[in-house]
Amino acid sequence: MQFFRHPLTTAVAIAAMVVPQIAAAAPRSWLLPSATNFNGGDAWVTVDAALSTDLYYPDHPGQPWTPIAIAPDGTNVQVENLSKGKLRLTFDLHLATQGTYKLAVLNNGVMGSYMLDGERKMLPRGTTTDTLAQAIPAGATEVWTAENNSRVETFVTSGVPNDTVFKPTGKGLEMVPVSHPTDLSVQDAATFQFLLDGKPAAGISVSAINGGVRYAPSMQQLELKTDAAGKVTIKWPAPGMWWVSASIGAPRAEGGPGGPGGPGAGGPGGPGMQGEGPRAPMGPPQRRASYAMTVEVLG
Repeated sequence: MQFFRHPLTTAVAIAAMVVPQIAAAAPRSWLLPSATNFNGGDAWVTVDAALSTDLYYPDHPGQPWTPIAIAPDGTNVQVENLSKGKLRLTFDLHLATQGTYKLAVLNNGVMGSYMLDGERKMLPRGTTTDTLAQAIPAGATEVWTAENNSRVETFVTSGVPNDTVFKPTGKGLEMVPVSHPTDLSVQDAATFQFLLDGKPAAGISVSAINGGVRYAPSMQQLELKTDAAGKVTIKWPAPGMWWVSASIGAPRAEGGPGGPGGPGAGGPGGPGMQGEGPRAPMGPPQRRASYAMTVEVLG
């Protein structure tokens, strides 16, 4: 894989806008590292994981997430000092080797329903492809199911960056960078490719929002679409921690919390859960997948 920077081109033209801070915005799932680049040596990074309306200010109950960490050689490494508070999860990672690490929270669920004794019943919360057979009782008919995958990530580099952690799994919505996500600046455009189940995710909407602006008069939100190859190019208007997200599939509940992580939403904690508020008319569920990452953009 080759990482490079290049100016925004017509081939991947996108629409960008600056929008007012929205008080009633949907909650968003995020991982926020204490830093994204280290000089090497015996380094540690602390990560906050939370669900919030204003990016990077935890304001929703802490989630029962299980974070994973992938080392520069592609192996899983243990996170340390994991602690779940009222509003956020925190953990540390020892950067024992040089290269780029991936930190992630994943959820691969199945949503759906079935008919039994003349009544339509929902699949239990937390149903997965592995437990689907046990979740459907004998005698059930008209079984409707759809996968619901969510992925929240961030990346940290110690010393020289590498690309091993970006190898796609072929499941859900994933990001494969053209521009390395720990080497971003406002002077250069960054290109990312999105894949859905291992294939280019063409024509999907991608949002980029700057975080940490609770006391600013407005936030900056870029609205983009992937090209035929699933690629999108972002020209960062300002430095800071940016939240980049993409999703497919309609929310399960109408009027309930939307966005990754909320009930009826595509983020961790959402798949397979029944949201509050009015529900959409019953019908076969849609395939849903969501992706979100936090990246640091330098000035």
